[in-house]
Amino acid sequence: MLYFTKWKATLVLLVCALGVIYAAPNFFPKGTFPTEASWMPGKQISLGLDLRGGSHMLLEVGVDSVIRERYDSLTENMRDALRENRIRYRGLRGSADGASVSIVSDDDVEKARSMLAKLDPLTIVGGEGNHIMVTYNEKTRREMIDRAISQSLEVVRRRVDELGTTEPSIQRQGEDRIVVQVPGLDDPSRLRDILGRTAKMNFHLINETKTPQEAKATGIPPGAVIMPGADNASPGEPQEYLVDRRVVVSGDNLIDSQPTFNDGRPVVSFRFDAAGGARFGDVTSKNTGRRLAIVLDGKVISAPRINEPIMGGSGIITGQFGVQEANDLSLLLRAGALPAPMKILEERSVGPGLGQDSIDSGEIAAILGMVFVVAFMAISYGLFGLFANLALIVNLILILAIMSILQATLTLPGIAGIVLTVGMAVDANVLIFERIREERKVGRSIINSIDAGYRSAMSTILDANITTLIAALVLFSFGSGPIKGFAVTLAIGILTSMFAAIWVTRLIVAFWIKHRRPTELVL
Repeated sequence: MLYFTKWKATLVLLVCALGVIYAAPNFFPKGTFPTEASWMPGKQISLGLDLRGGSHMLLEVGVDSVIRERYDSLTENMRDALRENRIRYRGLRGSADGASVSIVSDDDVEKARSMLAKLDPLTIVGGEGNHIMVTYNEKTRREMIDRAISQSLEVVRRRVDELGTTEPSIQRQGEDRIVVQVPGLDDPSRLRDILGRTAKMNFHLINETKTPQEAKATGIPPGAVIMPGADNASPGEPQEYLVDRRVVVSGDNLIDSQPTFNDGRPVVSFRFDAAGGARFGDVTSKNTGRRLAIVLDGKVISAPRINEPIMGGSGIITGQFGVQEANDLSLLLRAGALPAPMKILEERSVGPGLGQDSIDSGEIAAILGMVFVVAFMAISYGLFGLFANLALIVNLILILAIMSILQATLTLPGIAGIVLTVGMAVDANVLIFERIREERKVGRSIINSIDAGYRSAMSTILDANITTLIAALVLFSFGSGPIKGFAVTLAIGILTSMFAAIWVTRLIVAFWIKHRRPTELVL
């Protein structure tokens, strides 16, 4: 029936009132409305990178280094196993393709193959003759890469969140790439510094059997490696260190890191979890008098001497730090180390001025589209066209309200989606009004013509909007960046336009019929 029941009318009016309430914060300065709870009407639409300005980066994760690191670890296990079984070997080394070793005695080859096959059930033991090659199977290799990408995404997200930015977009792209968009970031160079560092901190014992210079001249001792000193090392520290390859305490056990001061100089304090603290105390107890190298990203920051056991599970990192460097280093250690180094392939910055120009252009386009549609409907359908225009305004308010509630990010393509919705929103009313005209021409009464117009056009309206909604959902599922922004506003606009065209205009028409009781329709 044309006339609404009271509960239907109340429901439509309630939805419209809530739409106005939740859309209102977008027309006032930020902070005007309280936002103590997520459901409260105080949140504005989040603006995307192209509207707000900020930084865009495309990062490539060095997955080869993840595989190489696993093979290096496997190499250490192979060395221990071969020595334990008294099997003589030479040429033990790890690479991105596998861990290889040559067995000296022909009699020990099969014994070595059998023993190495039991080290890790995920490995494949191959090679010819005395040469043995140990590799991970393809499934395990793929799982390592996927795990590295997932961990990198999480670490990048934590690092960006530590910068205090809002609504960053961090997504995987392709097999080994990550796209980072941070709207509103005032210092893109700091983002580059934060994301460009692996921040992998480990503790190694200094190998004191030789100096780095002697090791270069006579050969590096087994299980040792030469590492460079950090650029910000304290004055008087050597440029290179000979350290044991084995990690005695891993930075994975760090649970907190804060910038602080020691003797008036900025330093970074750190604290281990229970397992890391116990390991740190055990290492410092057994190696009192030796030097412990603090290694960050393959460089020795400092190498203090262990004067006494450190049982508290905490310590400090000293160096030639500035205040900002100490803050950034503590941020990196808190967020966690990247499982693999990342290379910045692309970097773009969008200034706030360009973003404001985009907003202004989008507003002009939306206003012009609105004006032309309103004029067309008023000229073509008279009073009923004005009813459709009121519903169109309600539609735009509901779009803003829903995007504010969902905290959806509005981008420039999203504005295009809203402009498109303005044109599409009146399609349903055009179908309804044309049907009412046809019914009136065949002699039906005013009320029956209007009722038949809404009822008959319903199936066509649903078919047209559902197919468009499916297309929007596909765009959102398989698109990225700008395409997602367009799909979000288009999908929301379709839902709100159906509500406004069918329910809101029908309520307005029913109210007009009830109070005006017209004798003729001007359509």
